[in-house]
Amino acid sequence: MKFDFSTVNRIVFGARSIDEVPKVIDTFGKKAFVIRSSQAMGEISLTDLMASANKEYIIYDVKGEPSETSIIKAVKVASDNHCDFVIGIGGGSVLDTAKVVATMMTNKGELMDYLETVGKGFPVRNRCAPNLAIPTTAGTGSEVTRNAVIDIPDKKLKVSMRSTLMLPWVSMIDPLLTLSLPPKITAFTGMDAFIQVMESFVSVRANVMTDSLCIEAIKKAAIHLRKTYHHGDNITSRTEMCFVSLIGGMALANSGLGAVHGFAGAIGSIFHAPHGAVCASLVTAVMKVNVSALMKRNPNGEALTKYQEIFKMITSNQTATYKDGIQWFIDLCGDLDIPTLKKLGVNRGDFPEIVRLSKTTSSMKANPILLVDGELLEILELAYE
Repeated sequence: MKFDFSTVNRIVFGARSIDEVPKVIDTFGKKAFVIRSSQAMGEISLTDLMASANKEYIIYDVKGEPSETSIIKAVKVASDNHCDFVIGIGGGSVLDTAKVVATMMTNKGELMDYLETVGKGFPVRNRCAPNLAIPTTAGTGSEVTRNAVIDIPDKKLKVSMRSTLMLPWVSMIDPLLTLSLPPKITAFTGMDAFIQVMESFVSVRANVMTDSLCIEAIKKAAIHLRKTYHHGDNITSRTEMCFVSLIGGMALANSGLGAVHGFAGAIGSIFHAPHGAVCASLVTAVMKVNVSALMKRNPNGEALTKYQEIFKMITSNQTATYKDGIQWFIDLCGDLDIPTLKKLGVNRGDFPEIVRLSKTTSSMKANPILLVDGELLEILELAYE
């Protein structure tokens, strides 16, 4: 047994945990750079929380996924206003932005110095400034991941800035903040979380630590995702899906993902479709092709056994076949009204470019089996309509 596992130092989880913000940030600094999405606050009284903490703050609203331009602007605003710590309140885009801003506060140079693929890829030298991550969706698990995904539009790429030194100082997960999510966003983000724990479980980089976490999360997602979609006020199910998202972030940070997310990054950089929707549209196609490839080329490997474990868990049937498991996901996607790639605006003519871009991603490299171009194209065709 051998593994290397890292995550945030402190996790505060549970209903009304948002009330603990003043205590948590007490020693963080004098002035907060509060990054949020315009819809993220819900019932949060930021004024009251910051007044209780006796902290100055400025608010910076984030729209859409982080890009090179938006990140550079956010870093400048934080610096110009002499902020010395960060609070991110929102979905994955907000939390990723917060991680980069907090990291650039304590590290010299420009953003491009630290970006993978398109930048210099220099290592982060210093731990990020104090950063409190508060998710308002149950999807990306970004509150416990050590990277931020940044869109580079002119190159049609999404790249990462990555380091364990980017991990938030504290992650605070309050399920009540997700109660106002509409069904469509609940479905997309919930499927993202579900897929993350499954892909991490079958990843070539999976280990005993991440496996133990993913198994529990897969069981919970199979039960509670539908419930949160149809009954958004169900606090128990909202709480369980927040837990799934949290575990997904921990798992992907330590064992990687797979072809679904490899494709999602490439597709999102070209078409700017919602990340969770793209992932959800691909999941059954990826499962079909992965299982078929494993049966042909690695029938005695651990990954095929793990897929069988997944299908038994989600169907609650110890004799479930691969066909049963894939049909379960087809039914789930239908129940959640998951769109096809065609409905998301993806063009067939772009399939070769999507395949080319996806093959360069770290997620695709963690897929349980190396897929050839024909198999990658088959996935896109299956998911198209």
